[in-house]
Amino acid sequence: MDMKAKLAECLAKAAGVDTAEILAGLEVPANKDMGDFAYPCFKLAKVLRKAPPLIAKEIGEVLEKPDFIDEVQIVGAYINFFTNKASYTKGVLETILTKGSDYGKSDLGKGKTIVIDYSSPNIAKPFHVGHLRSTVIGNAIRKIYEELGYTCVGINHLGDWGTQFGKLIVAYKKWGSKEAVEKDGIQELMRIYVKFHDEAEQHPEMNDEARLWFVKMQDGDEEALSLWKWFYDISMKEFERVYDMLGVKFDAYTGESFYNDKMAPVIEELKEKQLLEESEGAMIVNLEEENMPPCLIIRKDGGTLYATRDITAALYRKKTYDFTKCIYLTALDQNLHFAQVFSVIHKMGYDWYKDLVHVPFGLVSLESGKLSTRHGNVVLMEDLLQQAIGETQKIIAEKNPSLPNKEEVAKKVGIGAVIFNDLYNSRIKDVVFSWSRMLNFDGETGPYVQYTHARACSILKKADGFTTENIDFGKLNDEASVDVCKLLEAFPKKIQDAADKLEPSIVTRHLVSISQAFNKFYHDNPILNSEDAVKKARLAVVVAVKTVIAEGLRLLGIDAPEQM
Repeated sequence: MDMKAKLAECLAKAAGVDTAEILAGLEVPANKDMGDFAYPCFKLAKVLRKAPPLIAKEIGEVLEKPDFIDEVQIVGAYINFFTNKASYTKGVLETILTKGSDYGKSDLGKGKTIVIDYSSPNIAKPFHVGHLRSTVIGNAIRKIYEELGYTCVGINHLGDWGTQFGKLIVAYKKWGSKEAVEKDGIQELMRIYVKFHDEAEQHPEMNDEARLWFVKMQDGDEEALSLWKWFYDISMKEFERVYDMLGVKFDAYTGESFYNDKMAPVIEELKEKQLLEESEGAMIVNLEEENMPPCLIIRKDGGTLYATRDITAALYRKKTYDFTKCIYLTALDQNLHFAQVFSVIHKMGYDWYKDLVHVPFGLVSLESGKLSTRHGNVVLMEDLLQQAIGETQKIIAEKNPSLPNKEEVAKKVGIGAVIFNDLYNSRIKDVVFSWSRMLNFDGETGPYVQYTHARACSILKKADGFTTENIDFGKLNDEASVDVCKLLEAFPKKIQDAADKLEPSIVTRHLVSISQAFNKFYHDNPILNSEDAVKKARLAVVVAVKTVIAEGLRLLGIDAPEQM
């Protein structure tokens, strides 16, 4: 990383421009024939008012070449740099060996707070596979921002308020029992909830009864709130069990109910700012100027809505955390909802509305017939994770039956495979589960990356006694060694890109690239049987790869087993 900064300084001096501008444009070409670094001069054309090829030529004539650069080539508008391989590998590997797991960390976000709203399952409904994406994408984004020095506040905005609880109370009173709910938990709550919807199709007046129970909840009715709290506690036990399996934690479980006593002042503020209008007995904020449908704030029966609570939540979070950015992880189909909420906050006169960011993602589905356990139309998250562990146990029994701590490794690999599969593609794309692809040890998968880490650990264990002193980096002049170092050097930048684009797949895919390059390095270069100086240099590569893969997997919320 220092090498890149020094190169940017030399270029900036030759061009007479700011170093930061040059550093932002320095590239690592995909084509090795174009050098180890390249600077395209197109951006300088506006500043220097010259044609890019002429700028490249003039810079090349006055550039003081750093000692770690062997050759500079001018190709059109590009300045291509070929590094001295020993200097390059030394610069990269010494940095990683010195910093260890801190390699990739920065203080970019020091003093800044990011609030991340993710997971957010509904109380009294099973934690199913549809909740996976928000949970693991949000967890990864949180860890990536923390790596850059931001203070992150993880909030689980539980769906624990609304008319659905009125429906559940009606269903419980008609068809439920305390014994059945205590015995079967969420499954029993889901059964009577589904029955309510079936019955309400024939008896629509039941919906009115449900709405009345919700209004009772809002008004503080003791019976209504007692039943609601019971349903809440039952649900949280199941959710915590799943979060524990996934290794996901939150700073606050402030769901919709948390804002029940905080909405009145916000509604009053909307009235005072003359933003509320009556429409067919309901109260709305007109968003016609924003080319959006009106934002419904109060229903005609006096009930509040998602938008009311989300507006209140945003105001509360700004006051409580003074965030630099507040991120909402939800499915793509909630784009309009959040656009409306953010617009209302803008209309209220809060300029921080621009710091509210909706991060949408695609749907998740499973190949038909692949899961043995189905509950109606819902695939439970716990069942999915247990099946992933079970499938991994079969692979271990076949490939490495004498592996110590088999159960623990199967858990790390199975759950890691599920998370990695979700985070591998762009978050906006739909995800399809395929056991054969997800658990493949040779494909672009979690087990493949974890296995690469375990391979590096195994090599180091056999080497026994590796130290970082007196390494001759000149022994790492082959293409495979340099290729690994290039990818390792890019790791901190990939973390930054993932944060900027709110896209964990950038880190996920980079880990696959590092693993592929390392396995080629391992295939091309004998390590333990080499003469001492070569062996020591190659072991430095192994340590660096192990360090970066472990840290990269941690950012994704995945464990890195040392044996597989």
